[in-house]
Amino acid sequence: MENTLRAFRRAVELGADACELDVHRTADGVIVVHHDPVFPDGAPIASLPAAEVTARTVRGEPIPTLDAVFEAVGDRLRLYCELKGAATAEGTLAVIARHRRPIPLPFDAARGQDLGAAALHAFDHRQVLRAGQLAPATPRGVLEVSYPIDATAAARAVDARDCWRHVDCIDEAFIRAAHADGRRVIAWTVNRGDLMTRLAGWGVDAICTDDVALARNVLTGTEG
Repeated sequence: MENTLRAFRRAVELGADACELDVHRTADGVIVVHHDPVFPDGAPIASLPAAEVTARTVRGEPIPTLDAVFEAVGDRLRLYCELKGAATAEGTLAVIARHRRPIPLPFDAARGQDLGAAALHAFDHRQVLRAGQLAPATPRGVLEVSYPIDATAAARAVDARDCWRHVDCIDEAFIRAAHADGRRVIAWTVNRGDLMTRLAGWGVDAICTDDVALARNVLTGTEG
Protein backbone atom coordinates (compact mmCIF):
# COMPACT_ATOMS: atom_id res chain seq x y z
CA MET A 1 0.00 0.00 0.00
CA GLU A 2 3.06 2.30 0.24
CA ASN A 3 3.15 5.41 -1.95
CA THR A 4 -0.60 5.31 -2.56
CA LEU A 5 -3.28 7.84 -1.65
CA ARG A 6 -4.88 5.19 0.51
CA ALA A 7 -1.65 4.82 2.47
CA PHE A 8 -1.27 8.55 2.99
CA ARG A 9 -4.86 8.92 4.15
CA ARG A 10 -4.33 6.03 6.54
CA ALA A 11 -1.25 7.78 7.94
CA VAL A 12 -3.44 10.77 8.73
CA GLU A 13 -5.94 8.52 10.52
CA LEU A 14 -3.14 6.98 12.59
CA GLY A 15 -1.86 10.37 13.68
CA ALA A 16 1.38 10.60 11.72
CA ASP A 17 3.07 14.00 11.67
CA ALA A 18 4.58 13.42 8.23
CA CYS A 19 5.03 10.96 5.38
CA GLU A 20 8.10 10.06 3.38
CA LEU A 21 7.46 9.29 -0.27
CA ASP A 22 9.40 8.60 -3.46
CA VAL A 23 9.14 10.75 -6.56
CA HIS A 24 10.06 10.16 -10.20
CA ARG A 25 9.78 12.26 -13.34
CA THR A 26 7.85 10.86 -16.31
CA ALA A 27 8.86 11.30 -19.93
CA ASP A 28 6.55 14.32 -20.22
CA GLY A 29 7.80 15.95 -17.03
CA VAL A 30 5.10 15.00 -14.51
CA ILE A 31 6.22 14.10 -10.98
CA VAL A 32 4.69 10.81 -9.84
CA VAL A 33 4.88 8.94 -6.55
CA HIS A 34 6.20 5.39 -6.74
CA HIS A 35 8.99 3.48 -5.02
CA ASP A 36 10.82 1.81 -7.89
CA PRO A 37 12.12 3.45 -11.08
CA VAL A 38 11.14 0.41 -13.16
CA PHE A 39 7.88 -1.52 -13.30
CA PRO A 40 7.79 -5.33 -13.06
CA ASP A 41 7.51 -5.53 -16.87
CA GLY A 42 10.82 -3.65 -17.16
CA ALA A 43 9.39 -0.32 -18.32
CA PRO A 44 11.22 2.64 -16.71
CA ILE A 45 8.99 5.40 -15.36
CA ALA A 46 11.28 7.98 -16.98
CA SER A 47 10.49 6.56 -20.42
CA LEU A 48 6.72 6.66 -20.06
CA PRO A 49 4.19 9.51 -20.28
CA ALA A 50 2.32 10.36 -17.10
CA ALA A 51 -0.97 9.01 -18.46
CA GLU A 52 0.55 5.56 -18.82
CA VAL A 53 2.19 5.65 -15.39
CA THR A 54 -0.92 6.77 -13.51
CA ALA A 55 -3.00 4.17 -15.33
CA ARG A 56 -1.01 1.48 -13.52
CA THR A 57 -1.77 0.27 -10.02
CA VAL A 58 0.01 -0.88 -6.88
CA ARG A 59 -2.01 -3.50 -4.99
CA GLY A 60 -5.10 -2.21 -6.74
CA GLU A 61 -4.37 1.46 -6.03
CA PRO A 62 -3.60 3.90 -8.88
CA ILE A 63 -0.12 5.41 -8.94
CA PRO A 64 -0.64 9.06 -7.92
CA THR A 65 0.98 12.24 -9.06
CA LEU A 66 2.66 14.36 -6.40
CA ASP A 67 0.02 17.00 -7.06
CA ALA A 68 -2.66 14.45 -6.14
CA VAL A 69 -0.91 13.61 -2.88
CA PHE A 70 -0.76 17.28 -1.90
CA GLU A 71 -4.43 17.68 -2.77
CA ALA A 72 -5.36 14.64 -0.69
CA VAL A 73 -3.31 15.20 2.49
CA GLY A 74 -1.01 18.18 2.02
CA ASP A 75 -2.77 20.26 4.65
CA ARG A 76 -2.63 17.45 7.22
CA LEU A 77 0.79 15.88 6.75
CA ARG A 78 4.25 17.26 6.21
CA LEU A 79 5.56 15.60 3.04
CA TYR A 80 9.19 14.51 2.74
CA CYS A 81 9.93 13.81 -0.93
CA GLU A 82 12.81 11.52 -1.84
CA LEU A 83 14.14 12.52 -5.25
CA LYS A 84 14.71 9.45 -7.41
CA GLY A 85 15.97 9.50 -10.96
CA ALA A 86 17.43 12.35 -12.98
CA ALA A 87 15.98 15.87 -13.06
CA THR A 88 13.39 15.38 -10.33
CA ALA A 89 14.42 18.40 -8.26
CA GLU A 90 12.96 21.03 -10.60
CA GLY A 91 9.59 19.35 -11.06
CA THR A 92 9.19 18.48 -7.39
CA LEU A 93 9.95 22.04 -6.33
CA ALA A 94 7.36 23.28 -8.82
CA VAL A 95 4.72 21.01 -7.29
CA ILE A 96 5.62 22.17 -3.78
CA ALA A 97 5.33 25.79 -4.91
CA ARG A 98 1.88 25.14 -6.38
CA HIS A 99 0.66 23.75 -3.09
CA ARG A 100 2.46 26.06 -0.69
CA ARG A 101 0.04 26.92 2.08
CA PRO A 102 0.03 27.44 5.84
CA ILE A 103 -0.84 24.22 7.63
CA PRO A 104 -1.41 23.54 11.33
CA LEU A 105 1.83 21.68 12.01
CA PRO A 106 3.80 22.21 15.21
CA PHE A 107 6.60 24.73 15.42
CA ASP A 108 9.71 22.99 16.72
CA ALA A 109 10.22 25.25 19.71
CA ALA A 110 13.10 23.19 21.08
CA ARG A 111 15.16 23.69 17.92
CA GLY A 112 13.64 27.07 17.02
CA GLN A 113 12.61 25.94 13.54
CA ASP A 114 9.47 26.16 11.47
CA LEU A 115 9.75 22.78 9.78
CA GLY A 116 7.60 23.70 6.79
CA ALA A 117 4.97 21.72 4.92
CA ALA A 118 7.35 19.88 2.58
CA ALA A 119 11.02 18.99 2.21
CA LEU A 120 13.33 17.15 -0.18
CA HIS A 121 16.03 14.54 0.32
CA ALA A 122 18.03 12.14 -1.83
CA PHE A 123 20.87 9.66 -2.01
CA ASP A 124 22.04 11.63 -5.04
CA HIS A 125 23.39 14.66 -3.21
CA ARG A 126 23.82 16.52 -6.50
CA GLN A 127 20.04 16.77 -6.68
CA VAL A 128 19.93 18.17 -3.16
CA LEU A 129 22.49 20.78 -4.19
CA ARG A 130 20.44 21.62 -7.29
CA ALA A 131 17.30 22.00 -5.18
CA GLY A 132 19.12 24.42 -2.91
CA GLN A 133 20.21 26.51 -5.88
CA LEU A 134 16.64 26.65 -7.21
CA ALA A 135 14.74 27.11 -3.94
CA PRO A 136 17.03 27.77 -0.98
CA ALA A 137 14.10 28.25 1.40
CA THR A 138 12.85 24.68 0.87
CA PRO A 139 14.31 22.36 3.52
CA ARG A 140 16.61 19.65 2.20
CA GLY A 141 18.24 16.48 3.45
CA VAL A 142 20.91 13.95 2.50
CA LEU A 143 20.37 10.19 2.70
CA GLU A 144 23.25 8.06 3.94
CA VAL A 145 23.89 4.43 4.83
CA SER A 146 27.31 4.94 6.35
CA TYR A 147 29.13 6.56 9.27
CA PRO A 148 31.77 8.90 7.80
CA ILE A 149 34.61 10.26 9.91
CA ASP A 150 33.30 13.79 9.42
CA ALA A 151 29.75 13.06 10.52
CA THR A 152 27.99 15.98 8.81
CA ALA A 153 30.29 16.64 5.86
CA ALA A 154 27.73 15.54 3.25
CA ALA A 155 25.01 17.76 4.70
CA ARG A 156 27.32 20.75 4.92
CA ALA A 157 28.53 20.27 1.35
CA VAL A 158 25.02 20.87 -0.02
CA ASP A 159 23.70 23.06 2.83
CA ALA A 160 21.16 20.41 3.85
CA ARG A 161 19.18 20.78 7.04
CA ASP A 162 18.42 17.09 7.58
CA CYS A 163 20.71 14.10 7.94
CA TRP A 164 18.62 11.10 6.88
CA ARG A 165 20.55 8.11 8.15
CA HIS A 166 19.86 4.41 8.44
CA VAL A 167 19.23 3.52 12.06
CA ASP A 168 22.21 1.13 12.12
CA CYS A 169 24.50 4.10 11.42
CA ILE A 170 23.22 6.36 14.22
CA ASP A 171 24.50 6.72 17.74
CA GLU A 172 24.30 9.41 20.39
CA ALA A 173 27.64 10.91 19.37
CA PHE A 174 26.43 11.42 15.81
CA ILE A 175 23.22 13.11 16.97
CA ARG A 176 25.22 15.44 19.21
CA ALA A 177 27.59 16.26 16.35
CA ALA A 178 24.71 16.94 13.95
CA HIS A 179 22.96 19.23 16.43
CA ALA A 180 26.18 21.09 17.14
CA ASP A 181 26.45 21.70 13.39
CA GLY A 182 22.86 22.98 13.21
CA ARG A 183 21.46 19.85 11.51
CA ARG A 184 18.52 17.59 12.24
CA VAL A 185 18.74 13.79 12.36
CA ILE A 186 16.03 11.58 10.87
CA ALA A 187 16.40 7.85 11.56
CA TRP A 188 15.08 5.26 9.12
CA THR A 189 13.50 2.72 9.13
CA VAL A 190 12.69 2.10 12.81
CA ASN A 191 10.01 -0.51 13.57
CA ARG A 192 11.05 -1.65 17.06
CA GLY A 193 9.84 0.06 20.20
CA ASP A 194 13.15 -0.35 22.06
CA LEU A 195 15.02 1.39 19.24
CA MET A 196 12.48 4.21 19.18
CA THR A 197 12.94 4.71 22.91
CA ARG A 198 16.73 4.71 22.60
CA LEU A 199 16.74 7.18 19.72
CA ALA A 200 14.33 9.50 21.52
CA GLY A 201 16.58 9.41 24.57
CA TRP A 202 19.52 10.43 22.41
CA GLY A 203 17.56 13.39 21.06
CA VAL A 204 16.84 12.25 17.50
CA ASP A 205 14.68 14.79 15.65
CA ALA A 206 12.41 12.38 13.77
CA ILE A 207 11.80 8.68 13.29
CA CYS A 208 10.73 7.20 9.97
CA THR A 209 8.70 4.03 10.59
CA ASP A 210 6.27 1.61 8.99
CA ASP A 211 4.37 1.35 12.29
CA VAL A 212 2.84 4.73 13.11
CA ALA A 213 0.67 3.39 15.92
CA LEU A 214 3.66 1.83 17.70
CA ALA A 215 5.70 5.00 17.33
CA ARG A 216 2.96 7.18 18.78
CA ASN A 217 2.44 4.79 21.69
CA VAL A 218 6.16 4.54 22.45
CA LEU A 219 6.95 8.22 22.07
CA THR A 220 3.94 9.40 24.07
CA GLY A 221 4.53 6.86 26.82
CA THR A 222 1.30 4.92 26.24
CA GLU A 223 2.79 1.65 24.97
CA GLY A 224 1.08 -1.32 26.54
